[in-house]
Amino acid sequence: MSKALNGKLVTVFGGSGFIGRHVVQALARRGYRIRAAVRRPDLAEHLQPLGGVGQIMPVQANLRYRWSVDRAVEGADAVVNLVGILAQSGKQTFDAVQAFGPRAIAEAARGAGISAVTHLSAIGADAGSDADYARTKAAGEAAVLETLPDSIILRPSIVFGPEDQFFNRFAAMARMSPVLPLIGGGETKFQPVYVCDVAEAVAKAVDGQLAAGSVYELGGPEVKSFKACLELMLEVIQRQRVLLPIPFGIAGLQAGILERLPGKLLTTDQVRMLKKDNVVSAEAEAAGRTLAGMGINPSSMAAVLPTYLDRFRERGQYDAHRLA
Repeated sequence: MSKALNGKLVTVFGGSGFIGRHVVQALARRGYRIRAAVRRPDLAEHLQPLGGVGQIMPVQANLRYRWSVDRAVEGADAVVNLVGILAQSGKQTFDAVQAFGPRAIAEAARGAGISAVTHLSAIGADAGSDADYARTKAAGEAAVLETLPDSIILRPSIVFGPEDQFFNRFAAMARMSPVLPLIGGGETKFQPVYVCDVAEAVAKAVDGQLAAGSVYELGGPEVKSFKACLELMLEVIQRQRVLLPIPFGIAGLQAGILERLPGKLLTTDQVRMLKKDNVVSAEAEAAGRTLAGMGINPSSMAAVLPTYLDRFRERGQYDAHRLA
């Protein structure tokens, strides 16, 4: 249930996606009117029940077409960019979506008289990375800050929640396969962060509660290896599976084949990303540019994963409730 409207309009690019849905809900609860700028407004109707009547309105926008971006920010009081991709497909390339797109949004916001945007990037963004995902994430950050220096950059680690593409994907694999792959031996470290905590961080940025021109890193309360994450997932879904270590070299060869198939189960770019840990930096911790520094107590995986992964149990969501 939303509060009384506060009279302010926020344009949220990527508002219909996994993270976007939760950001829209967090903003609606604060009384903002929300314009969800998406490529397919007809597929964003699920957003409207998250607020009051008329509070949330999907509009068409494509980051590759500047005129649609300008139109989406016209009359807005604040702008949020959540658009990102994990794999390239057709015209949706990393450069188009994660480098060119953020600059277009920042320039459109500046043209509309907005002094800053809230931009969702990722831990691991690195201009010198050999992974196109990380390189273009860094290019997007730079473009936003160059255009609007007071903008706020939020870098989450792997985001988990009901529609995530990490735990859900491996849980689905575990339902069908006796073996799960541990790319690089499963030693890569993650700091998975709950989607609602990320949404709360975005809302605080829109509220003006975060330091202008800053880069925040968002991680959950635990740092776990890739292997430990899969072990926790298997414990939640109550299945035993073999975790098979796959060296990076072999994984890269397999990814070269899989990325050409529908679904893109694994890409060479993702293999490159897995060679580096994905955790909050010591610098961000020391400067208080974290969830804790914002006053957000991050949720643990153990508390949240059972709420949406139980459907992958042998007898589904009712497995834990059956009689002995």
